[in-house]
Amino acid sequence: MNITPLLNSISKYVSLTDKEIEYLESKVFIRKYLKGQYVVQQGDVCKYECYVLSGCTKTFYVDQEGQEHIIMFSIEDWWTSDMGSFISQTPADFNVQCLENSELIMISHDVVDDLYREIPKLERFFRKIVERAFVASQKRIVRNFSLTAKEQYLYFREQYPLIEQRIPQYMIASYLGITKEFLSKIKSQLILEQ
Repeated sequence: MNITPLLNSISKYVSLTDKEIEYLESKVFIRKYLKGQYVVQQGDVCKYECYVLSGCTKTFYVDQEGQEHIIMFSIEDWWTSDMGSFISQTPADFNVQCLENSELIMISHDVVDDLYREIPKLERFFRKIVERAFVASQKRIVRNFSLTAKEQYLYFREQYPLIEQRIPQYMIASYLGITKEFLSKIKSQLILEQ
């Protein structure tokens, strides 16, 4: 099992001994998903925190009218799950679905406390990851209130160029909270401005 990308990610915040790495390897596993498969479904309890080794996922909510609202995308070296459900072990508000064949490192809710007890440094690592996610989420809320749709799209394109190439335009529109037709207009307008 090759969890080197995860170890590289962890090493940006804390350094693990060989013994700690061995213990971590004994507590996680890798699972492959096919394009279209769900990692978490709305209403189910999220049992795993997932690190993306390869592939791309989307996290989304389906409202009562059946409308899909995309909250985030995750690609290599990103984390994905329904964090609220994972922490509280209550039904998930969000779906996590693979947009490509994906390979994820899975950390079960059942072993998280063992990991923190045996490798206390991991608690710091996960705190840092959650802090960054929280700040990004708050900044996204502010952008949604303060930027035009065009400005939001330009920001998305600038921040996530690797994601834009990999996902359909209608999903970007859903993430931005606009229709795919309106996104098309924005893109046409940007071409004319060049």
